[in-house]
Amino acid sequence: MDQTLFEDLVQSLKEAKAIARGEAPASRRFNAAAPDVKAVREQIGLSQIEFAGLMQVSVKTLQNWEQHRRNPTGPAAALLKIVSAAPDVALKALHAR
Repeated sequence: MDQTLFEDLVQSLKEAKAIARGEAPASRRFNAAAPDVKAVREQIGLSQIEFAGLMQVSVKTLQNWEQHRRNPTGPAAALLKIVSAAPDVALKALHAR
């Protein structure tokens, strides 16, 4: 590894550590609002069982999302955003096999 690249990586790790400890401000911060899972599900007119199957999660997970005990993350959150924005397209793509 190039010495300059290595030194940049070490510096980045030191900065990340300082940010995590609250000793330095983050250069930027992103706040993504959690999707309203129940509203998305009701928008497309599916039951909890049907929607959980569509999302490939358990009904219990879906219920936790809907009751705000947990929030969907990663691919699940992205899929919810797509379903919310373009339900017809999303449902057609998800049901195509």
